[in-house]
Amino acid sequence: MREQFTAFARAMYRFASSPLATSAAFVVVLVWLLAGPRLSYSTTWQLVMTTVSSIVTFLMVFVLNHAQNRDTLAVNAKLDALIMALESADNRMVGLEHRDTKEASAIHEEIKSAIEGEL
Repeated sequence: MREQFTAFARAMYRFASSPLATSAAFVVVLVWLLAGPRLSYSTTWQLVMTTVSSIVTFLMVFVLNHAQNRDTLAVNAKLDALIMALESADNRMVGLEHRDTKEASAIHEEIKSAIEGEL
């Protein structure tokens, strides 16, 4: 089931970021706006758009979050591989995102000081 969701999330992510999806959203809003006068700007007319946009937004939050998490994991793995491949690299950086906040902040401050010292 996880693989199917991942495939679905990836497909939705690609579609949602495509020009076709943006165009479709504009068309839906345009049709809704043009229907307003015909429906006398009724509460039903307003409720339809509010409901549809809320549902789409709610679902897309989860789909996009899943896709972003996968991308982040891939980037972190690639960076860890590059760090481990370099002999002169500080291996404390490997897996930094999994360390507790105090330790990660200390390493960050150490690097920040080193960078400022070079400037």
